[in-house]
Amino acid sequence: MTRVVLYARYSSDNQRDASTKDQFRICREQTQREKWQVVGTYKDAGLSGASMILRPGIQSLL
Repeated sequence: MTRVVLYARYSSDNQRDASTKDQFRICREQTQREKWQVVGTYKDAGLSGASMILRPGIQSLL
């Protein structure tokens, strides 16, 4: 079985935690169709995407 991790993020004050929940929901639907195993999830909420260094979620994923 293919093992995958999920990563979601948003950067704007106009978005909210539901943004990452929606991203994870869509990704989980895909993993079920493909029969992939989710082994981890990571997110960065309200952080700029300009730099990977300043996003703890992506750093943990890496």
